[in-house]
Amino acid sequence: MNKLIAIVNVVAWAGFWSFGYLALTAESYSETQVVTAALLASAGLITGIIAYLRLVRGSEHSGYARPSARMTREQRDAAQAQWGQVE
Repeated sequence: MNKLIAIVNVVAWAGFWSFGYLALTAESYSETQVVTAALLASAGLITGIIAYLRLVRGSEHSGYARPSARMTREQRDAAQAQWGQVE
């Protein structure tokens, strides 16, 4: 499953960059072509981000990557209580 997600990730980012380039550098294209390229680029961006985050989560669960350093609720509450205070 991770291989499939990795392939989707690569294809999505390739679509984002290629259609994004077409949308940004379009001179002789019609407005509908530019909008279509922009929509495909945004779809590639969203799909690429989601696929990347799923790959990261899968690698953390499998032990391949170190888990993210997350704060506990008490640590987060203590940090937010100190927000904006001057020492």
